[in-house]
Amino acid sequence: MVQKYQSPVRVYKHPFELVMAAYERRFPTCHLIPMFVASDVVDEETSEDGSTNRIERRCALDVDAPRLLKRIAGVDYVYFIQKNTLNRKERTLHIESHNETFSNRVIIHETCCYSVHPENEDWTCFEQTASLDIKSFFGFESTVEKIAMKQYASSIKKGKEIIEYYLKELEDEGITHVPRWTPSSLSLPLPRPTSLSSPPHLPKLAVTPAVSIPLAAEAKDGTAQDVKQDSSVIQADSLTEILAGTPEDKLDADYIKRYLGDLTPLQESCLIRLRKWLQETHKGKIPKDEHILRFLRARDFNMDKAREILCQSLTWRKQHQVDYLLEAWSSPQVLQDYYTGGWHHHDRDGRPLYILRLGQMDTKGLVRALGEESLLRHVLSINEEGLRRCEENTKVFGRPISCWTCLVDLEGLNMRHLWRPGVKALLRIIEVVEANYPETLGRLLILRAPRVFPVLWTLVSPFIDENTRKKFLIYAGNDYQGPGGLVDYIDKEIIPDFLGGECMCEVPEGGLVPKSMYRTAEELENEDVRLWTETIYQSASIFKGAPHELLIEIIDASSVITWDFDVCKGDVVFNIYHSKRAPQAPRKDPLGAHGITSPGGNNVQLIDKSWTLGQDYSMVESPLTCKEGESVQGSHITRWPGFYILQWKFHNMPACSATNLPRVDDVLATLQVSSHKCKVMYYTEVLGSEDFRGSMTSLESSHSGFSQLSAATTSSNQSQSSSMISR
Repeated sequence: MVQKYQSPVRVYKHPFELVMAAYERRFPTCHLIPMFVASDVVDEETSEDGSTNRIERRCALDVDAPRLLKRIAGVDYVYFIQKNTLNRKERTLHIESHNETFSNRVIIHETCCYSVHPENEDWTCFEQTASLDIKSFFGFESTVEKIAMKQYASSIKKGKEIIEYYLKELEDEGITHVPRWTPSSLSLPLPRPTSLSSPPHLPKLAVTPAVSIPLAAEAKDGTAQDVKQDSSVIQADSLTEILAGTPEDKLDADYIKRYLGDLTPLQESCLIRLRKWLQETHKGKIPKDEHILRFLRARDFNMDKAREILCQSLTWRKQHQVDYLLEAWSSPQVLQDYYTGGWHHHDRDGRPLYILRLGQMDTKGLVRALGEESLLRHVLSINEEGLRRCEENTKVFGRPISCWTCLVDLEGLNMRHLWRPGVKALLRIIEVVEANYPETLGRLLILRAPRVFPVLWTLVSPFIDENTRKKFLIYAGNDYQGPGGLVDYIDKEIIPDFLGGECMCEVPEGGLVPKSMYRTAEELENEDVRLWTETIYQSASIFKGAPHELLIEIIDASSVITWDFDVCKGDVVFNIYHSKRAPQAPRKDPLGAHGITSPGGNNVQLIDKSWTLGQDYSMVESPLTCKEGESVQGSHITRWPGFYILQWKFHNMPACSATNLPRVDDVLATLQVSSHKCKVMYYTEVLGSEDFRGSMTSLESSHSGFSQLSAATTSSNQSQSSSMISR
């Protein structure tokens, strides 16, 4: 498996020329990196005007690997070839390196770039990408991969500090400015100190001890702060200045540290790569970095697993319009009166604090009066509000706050709370929250747990993620009042009055829901169905040989057909056709192409097999191939009245071009019926040309944005307003 690394954009608040002078001091050896033994310039070339300088070096590394592995490999040092291209005119340095040792067994490729900050010409940006592909290594492939990633992560972490170290060294020597290159100067290469001139060959030098780099001071909360800066937190204005020129698809290292926390280099890489993949497949409509990071943490930064659950969650959010929940959902009065939960200040770590007096809640009464879906929506609104409060507290406290604390008071819990439909509703809520709000609970304090609590815990604990269960702290009786209790996590002055504190808490006291508010089973079922199906999106299954087609009749030419769809499973081809004649009544494919029933009857075919393309109907847009997980938005201006057909068709993988034979994957796929099924979730809308003010080539639909999870990345205010009006 190929391991990849992508760095964030790292910013040096120094001019490019000064950073290059510091960079040159890393050669031929760097005592700050013990494994970097030596380097030898094997080729050097300078342009006639002196603006471009190319250097090729052969570098020796003493990799920290077990002695047995080195003996098996038969080497003491690993050699790399590094090619540097310095363009003084454009003020860029491009670095490319690859391994020379074991190149037939292991392929390591790295590219780096120093460039001028796009918004501040006196600052310098640095970016880095790398890949590792271990094909074979004497049966020690897994071990070598772990060693390589460990060594690489260590060197990445020190990279910026080393440049800062040499910049400080230059400053101590009185060098604070290096003039820029000009055509008249015919600049020569920067003079190198004689003590650091390249040796004629690569000696086997002894490994030098590591030197600490006194560049950052540790704050009380463990975050590193620049000693040259004021000890106060970085203000948003200065950070905005840092990020002003950073492209939307890139992340700045200072931004990551300020808003997301201390991540290892490989964790940073996972975040950046997943974010980039989402931008490519979801057309720029992506959640905020904090939300992406939650899903990565929930899967221990396994990219594939995190991507899978994140895409499922984004599809769920879109389908049920969760992004508009805080605006559109208003809690019924019975919830406002009898739901014993509410937000209450924050804990000692600055996390929003939510208090739930579960023991005082009439769960049976609420379920009988509201139904399961209404309760679920209320809990989802609480989670959405929690995301918003975390974002606000991050700004207030000047450090990343990505989760909240929940305090659950169980005084009054009894067997009434174990009513089967109520427990069923609770399990459903846990399932939905676990799937769509991972790593949002920082700590759960369970107070005054009665004897019946173990029964409830036995029922619900199997449905709670193991990492979440580790965050539970359970106190029986009055144990929470002693050492290690509530005061360790919540300031004494905000402990609620009903827990012995002095702070008035506005959480409703609950009580029994009057039976007059109960609704019949039929009423509750109808209400649940209405809430569950209340969505502007439709779903469709697509089978091999059985596309799904949607008919749109256009009366006025120059109307605009807009679409927004997600490919939930498989790969599909999207087409748009026009026909002057109306298709026959929609026919549903009851058997599909493989003798199976189309779930829900949601596969509709309109184009008759006897129709001829170019005669009975015509293609008005080029076919668009869409991969699984992609989110696609677009629009088409109709030129003629008549009937337009939007078609989603199963994407057949091409056969091997060399032999015209089907690929092995295709042969295996024919053995599995499920492999011939795709699924899409779509929304379409027809707008008059006077109402459509968005891009005519790509609809920036407000429906596909994430109002609570992302900033407005690419959607314009105009296109949002036009889409919302027609909604």
